[in-house]
Amino acid sequence: MILRTRDGIPLLGLGTFGRTGPEGLAAILNGLEAGYRHIDTAQSYGTEGNVGEAVRRSGLPRSEVFLTTKIADTNLDSPRALESVERSLETMGLDHVDLLLIHWPSQRDAVPFEDYMGALAEAQERGWARLVGVSNFTIRHLDRTEALLGPGRLATNQVEIHPYLQSRRLVAHARSRGLPLTAYQPLAKGRVAQDPVLAAIGETHGVTAAAVALAFLMAEGHVVIPASSHPGRLRENMAALDLRLSAEETERVRALDRGQRFINPEKSPDWDDR
Repeated sequence: MILRTRDGIPLLGLGTFGRTGPEGLAAILNGLEAGYRHIDTAQSYGTEGNVGEAVRRSGLPRSEVFLTTKIADTNLDSPRALESVERSLETMGLDHVDLLLIHWPSQRDAVPFEDYMGALAEAQERGWARLVGVSNFTIRHLDRTEALLGPGRLATNQVEIHPYLQSRRLVAHARSRGLPLTAYQPLAKGRVAQDPVLAAIGETHGVTAAAVALAFLMAEGHVVIPASSHPGRLRENMAALDLRLSAEETERVRALDRGQRFINPEKSPDWDDR
């Protein structure tokens, strides 16, 4: 059974950053073969073409694969935002995506917030995206979005979350609005694999430390989008769907939080947990 959010986003997805060229296409196909039905891409990844091709080659009905892409921060100004969505659809060979995100808010509001959020809403109204959401938005950005578009319009906010960065202020705010978060880098760039706490819990359940981290995040209500090109690790990560941690194990993972952020480029907003 595929676990989903209220809007139908599968809780376990496959990230595609770096999955370019023939090897990247093979990795995405491996994911689909392993059972992943949520594929995450972005204009800035250079993987939209591979994602569309992988879905076609898989033989799966389009309705069975949930596809997410993101408008790059370099394409936020009008009318470039909507034009970029058209190009993304052409690149993927699709007439719509299931979820369209703003990848990063405009740095220092160089592009007016109302302009690019309005373009996101218009893309949905044109039928180019079934759902819309955001990425790397802070509480302040989420409040501005709700004031502009109305409550409940967003399907998710995709942010960095993993056992070492649990973003409790942002999580609490999102929960108060009924907004699921999507955790990118949920395995902390592979660091969870060597974590003794996660490894010990995993040994108890016969799964990997990575599966423990993913199961913890999903139990917290988050969507997770780990990335891997290795067929074995793809299957190992899927074991998280059937893993249930005890209350004591959950508290042990919560205690790993140390506010450690790995993705923090110059264009980053003022994070809520600084």
